[in-house]
Amino acid sequence: MTKSCDIYWFGSDLRLDDNHLLSRAAQAGRPLLFVYVVDRALKASNRYQLRGIGAAREKFLLESLACLREQLASLDQTLLVVEGDPVKVIGALIERCSATTVYRGEQVGWDEWSQWRQVVAQSSASISWQSGWQHTLLQPNQLPFSVEQLPNSFSKFRRAVEPLFEMPLQPPSDLPTAIDLSDAESYLVDAQIASKVSLTPPTLPSEEGFVGGKAAAWQHLQSYFSSPQPACYKVTRNALSDWPSSTKFSPWLALGVISPRQVAAQVRQYEAEHGANDSTYWILFELLWRDYFQFYSYRYGKKLFTFGGIENRSPLTSFYPQRFAAWCHGRTAYPLVNAAMNELRATGYLSNRARQIVASCLVNELQVDWRYGAAFFEQQLVDYDVASNWGNWQYIAGVGADPRGGRHFSIEKQTSLYDPQGEYIAQWQGEAERSWGDAVDLVDWPRELH
Repeated sequence: MTKSCDIYWFGSDLRLDDNHLLSRAAQAGRPLLFVYVVDRALKASNRYQLRGIGAAREKFLLESLACLREQLASLDQTLLVVEGDPVKVIGALIERCSATTVYRGEQVGWDEWSQWRQVVAQSSASISWQSGWQHTLLQPNQLPFSVEQLPNSFSKFRRAVEPLFEMPLQPPSDLPTAIDLSDAESYLVDAQIASKVSLTPPTLPSEEGFVGGKAAAWQHLQSYFSSPQPACYKVTRNALSDWPSSTKFSPWLALGVISPRQVAAQVRQYEAEHGANDSTYWILFELLWRDYFQFYSYRYGKKLFTFGGIENRSPLTSFYPQRFAAWCHGRTAYPLVNAAMNELRATGYLSNRARQIVASCLVNELQVDWRYGAAFFEQQLVDYDVASNWGNWQYIAGVGADPRGGRHFSIEKQTSLYDPQGEYIAQWQGEAERSWGDAVDLVDWPRELH
């Protein structure tokens, strides 16, 4: 392995296009080690007694990494993918290859940010640390306020920033000298710092579905914007289970396979060819919502995960194991909720409206601590994004950025609006095996499920 190289540590920026940090690294001209570390902690039980990453989300991640490796191979580069503790892995690689500079896209998640800080703290002071914000439509320096002064509601944020966004950058045409990764991988494995991760190139879907990687992302982008759907997105977006009704960009955006600027550019191109309307605007509106939660996560840090949220306003909920289990497994008293949870477990995806309904049910009808619902979504969702997921759950629970203090969706009303004929409930067997209720022991205390 070539000595004295720079390290590009991929995170939620799994792309070569519209990656200004990678362009900066390429311009430096030094050999680059490209690495992605699958955090081993994600496969262990977390504080909510849930595995951090489920099968659908893991499959999508590995497909995206396999596609990125193919892209780098076309430029005579390779990608080191290992599983382990990111702090230990990156620390070992810095020492092994005598790294002079480490590049890392800015991470809004508290755990990911903490990992970066730990690596910096334990490494030589002579190393240069380069980070860049590239996960949002807008850059922090474009905002008319600092991130620490982020408005406490999305409406205020939107009015301030709506006219602004950057066009995407071009991918770097040339990357520095390729290096031999075999020594690095062997070293990590032999030293038991990390384990190998097997990657299989993804197969593009012939029909609807989520496949990780740039090829699938752009296939979907081109298909969506060549259809009439962008012109009616605002009308159709709340459909519960209909592939064309919403954009479905979120899985690739979550991993940074495509950037929000690239999506915005596609919207503008569509508007130039077909005309703008409320629906095309609403796609950009949703990108701004996403931006808001990214900045929100960065501003509030650990508060994103606290029971009382950003205002320390604890909701009147607790943790009822029986109720939570019934919700997770689609066995509540509410057929629409059951159907949605069955779809989530089967596919790793839910429409936005379905997410709002099931989250509201857990918080309001079942009165369960919202963080358990957020953690279950984290495990299951193929488009899991720390900022959007936990920020939206705070919003529903009334401990986040909602000025109305939470949202309560009437399940009966939502059923009549979005599934009046019961087709969605029937499709996902929402009526089956309903067993909601609390199991108690002899002293009337909720009993754990085994």
